[in-house]
Amino acid sequence: MARKIVAGNWKMNLTLQDGVKLIDALNHMKAPEGVELIVFPSHMLVPEINRLSNGIEVGVQNFSEHTEGAYTGETSLDQVKSCGVEVALIGHSERRQIFGESHEVLKMKVNHALAEDVNFVFCCGEPLEIREAGSEYAFVKAQLEESLFHIPDVNMSNTVIAYEPVWAIGTGRTATAQQAEEMHANIRKWVAEVYGEDVAKDVTILYGGSCKPGNANELFAGANVDGGLIGGASLSAESFMEIARSF
Repeated sequence: MARKIVAGNWKMNLTLQDGVKLIDALNHMKAPEGVELIVFPSHMLVPEINRLSNGIEVGVQNFSEHTEGAYTGETSLDQVKSCGVEVALIGHSERRQIFGESHEVLKMKVNHALAEDVNFVFCCGEPLEIREAGSEYAFVKAQLEESLFHIPDVNMSNTVIAYEPVWAIGTGRTATAQQAEEMHANIRKWVAEVYGEDVAKDVTILYGGSCKPGNANELFAGANVDGGLIGGASLSAESFMEIARSF
């Protein structure tokens, strides 16, 4: 069975002091049973937030595809693991669009994470022009085929995929519950075509794109929506936990 997960991507927000206040507030709230919570702070905050976290997994927003070396400004998976962190985001739309991460680079990151036994959330999703052209399914399928669908069955069973319509990230626009469910159903179908139905049932598929307390219940009602990758709403302990309770 797919896991139920609500993950907060803090992006480049919050000072260390603000992050400590946020994780402390989350620690004092009762998380819903059966729902896994993850937060992804900025790199500078990760060690302290992970040290203070009580039952909430802490991950990194990005890492280098290289093991070590002269890569100024980058962070290796060895460094990530030395902070006690074992989960990472791969392929967030902002990494793809702003920093130019290609299918090949993301494939290298997937392979590197597998080699280092680091779990990951693989992000995919289409920009507005692709949605308006009616090519969203082919676009998202290609992202998965190019960078993810080469991994072994046993690894795919534990993989988390986050569908994030780029046109709904930070814009206030949200995919309708029907649009989200349709894409999630197709993602699960594509996984089944490559890996079989049993593996597809185990894959967790999250929705990311202006998910808020006001719409999470409707979004999470989709049969193939297993939770959310939350942006702005994860910067408030109350709204993040309310989303987590939306199941």
